[in-house]
Amino acid sequence: MLSVAAAVERLRGLASTPELAGLSHAFSAAGQELALVGGSVRDAFLDRELSDLDLTTSARPDEILAIVAPLADAHWDVGREFGTIGARLGGATVEITTYRSDAYSGESRKPVVAFGDTLEGDLVRRDFTMNAMALVLAPGPEPRLVDPTGGLDDLLAGRLRTPSPPEVSFGDDPLRMMRAARFAAQLGAQLDPEAFAAAQRLADRIGIVSAERVRDELTKLLLSSRPVTGIRLLVDTGLADLVLPEVPALRLEIDEHARHKDVYEHSLTALEQAIELERARGHAPDLVLRLAVLMHDIGKPATRVIEPGERSASTTTTRSAPGWRRSDCASCVSTTPSSRPSRSSSGCTCASSATRTVRGPTPRCVVTCGMPAPSSNGCTSSRAPT
Repeated sequence: MLSVAAAVERLRGLASTPELAGLSHAFSAAGQELALVGGSVRDAFLDRELSDLDLTTSARPDEILAIVAPLADAHWDVGREFGTIGARLGGATVEITTYRSDAYSGESRKPVVAFGDTLEGDLVRRDFTMNAMALVLAPGPEPRLVDPTGGLDDLLAGRLRTPSPPEVSFGDDPLRMMRAARFAAQLGAQLDPEAFAAAQRLADRIGIVSAERVRDELTKLLLSSRPVTGIRLLVDTGLADLVLPEVPALRLEIDEHARHKDVYEHSLTALEQAIELERARGHAPDLVLRLAVLMHDIGKPATRVIEPGERSASTTTTRSAPGWRRSDCASCVSTTPSSRPSRSSSGCTCASSATRTVRGPTPRCVVTCGMPAPSSNGCTSSRAPT
């Protein structure tokens, strides 16, 4: 992270670029306010790359278009309904949005759009305080930083805090809870305890968010530099139970009668190691690879059964398909390394051994934690778990 003085100097340099300087002059001449806002200001302090620029203004959409059109190489108004006009000026892409003061119905995360009158009112409706800072470009001779919610202090402390009470913020837009996990993964920030407790209470509200929005947040989280941090936050708040239930299901309860491997921690460790290998080889983040590593053990909890009298995970039996019953198996034979067969007394179970084979009238009768592989003689076998 840059020092405050260095970050402010970087923002001033950004404001003096031909694209933003031209916009500032045009909005000022039209008697309108204009400010750089959100992630662009935050990332200047974090010394991150600044790409697309978000700005907010007192001008209404038609007024924005009238000011921007003569300056832009191209412009578009697909977001006009929400007060947003996009434009390309030289090498910069900008989106300029009218101040907003939205209202939410509680049934949807989509607000009833209402335009606002002040920059401060626009900032306090945003997701987190670190994203509620603005650099005022017009009017005025010099850019100035506006931070009504203490976002800079939270940014320096690595703290994710909502500008309004978290129950209100997350209740209005539940996707903000997933954004918290994503920012934790991208920025290494920690969710404020009050916001964390609110996310636990309101996790079920994520159900009103479209699957596409959830997918996009998960994708950004997984492609971040610290996805394990974000995954842990999703699991600990209960959000993962609703959006990625296979992952929290990997947490196996410690049982004094049967030892086991904690496949949740194992999967997170494997993901961290895969990311280290990506970096060592100079590869870009690979979503498919990271998903494959994270999810490689999700079959284990659903197929794990502890039989009476068994003490080790290596003596457990698995069920291979929904609706399978022990009575489906006519017999259950286990072959030990010394090739001495032993029959279980409880239907389709298997003694501890390195090689296991179950014989029966149907290849649906399987054992152990591994993936079964059908053989030509009607048996299904799998190797012993590691």
